[in-house]
Amino acid sequence: MIQKERLTEQFFEFVKIGSESGNEKDMGERLVKECRALGLEVVTDNAGASYGSNGFNVLAYLPGTMEGEPFLLSAHMDTVKPGNGIVPFIKDGVIMSGEDTILGGDDKSGICGILEAVRSILEDGTPHRAAEILFSIGEEGGMKGAKAFDVSLLKSRRGYIFDSSGDVGKVIIGAPGQSKVSADVIGKRAHAGLAPETGISAIQVMAKAIAKMNLLRIDEETTCNIGEIHSEFATNIVPDRCHMFAEVRSRNLDKLNAQVAHMEQCLREACKEAGAELQFDPYTNYVSYRVDPESETVKTVLEAFGRMGLEPLVAMGGGGSDANIYNQKGIESVVLGTGMTKVHTTEETITVENLHRTAVLAEELLTH
Repeated sequence: MIQKERLTEQFFEFVKIGSESGNEKDMGERLVKECRALGLEVVTDNAGASYGSNGFNVLAYLPGTMEGEPFLLSAHMDTVKPGNGIVPFIKDGVIMSGEDTILGGDDKSGICGILEAVRSILEDGTPHRAAEILFSIGEEGGMKGAKAFDVSLLKSRRGYIFDSSGDVGKVIIGAPGQSKVSADVIGKRAHAGLAPETGISAIQVMAKAIAKMNLLRIDEETTCNIGEIHSEFATNIVPDRCHMFAEVRSRNLDKLNAQVAHMEQCLREACKEAGAELQFDPYTNYVSYRVDPESETVKTVLEAFGRMGLEPLVAMGGGGSDANIYNQKGIESVVLGTGMTKVHTTEETITVENLHRTAVLAEELLTH
């Protein structure tokens, strides 16, 4: 039986363990200890070394006592900043932290829900399906842990990722892909007071290009945002270099690529007009996915919601998650709400009830 008090206590313990992206080692070691204490076989990897993290992915195997193919249950252990020195407390059934840190429910609510479900099943001797439990690193930094994970270690062909805001009962069946765009305009340096006409201002060229770009909401599936423009010169120097960094997201790969091409065209035309050069370096961070709402993966979780008496919300997501990577690697995956709110801010909260329901949902998936 799921024990709400024990679950809440473990959530408090886990959010107090600092695990900002790139510094997940302590949390990973704690999860290894927890999984082994439950009698699970545990495997770790060296994923962090591929991008400068001290952490590692943690994979645990839960043998089944029921027939059926194993499936994946997953959550990520890293948090955004500021995620050190978290002091959680409960007020009127809502868990929150002090004003100077996040709470860390993203995604330790998912971790705790999965672990409590496994603990409950094993304590009660409840018949259950086989499962592969993966706690990843580097999700907040671009799903780097999932990208580095060797999926040949898995037998699962479908997965449930406990990592969304919204009450338990929400299932995200699709999400956009993302491309990053790095661009540098190279102009010509000159003295801004004595001979400005002999120079080519990289800032001016970049500004003209950006002024022609379609940005922010492109359509119902596509967004584009410039997050960085950088050029630092003395005011008496015509700047010969300006850098831009942007992102494009779309649930349609053709539209994603078309928006990147549009940005490049705007930059190249502005550079050609001014006689500047362009260094354009886009790369796909992750690709979009969409799971058929009639698939077994979705039907299984909707049936679990029904047994719990919850009204389901089937939705499309607006951001990436480990599910993007798992789907790309051949594991049909959806993302489940755990009740976290205002994630990535110091106003982040989760209710005790949603934390409890997260564990109940994981148990329902494992026992039916």
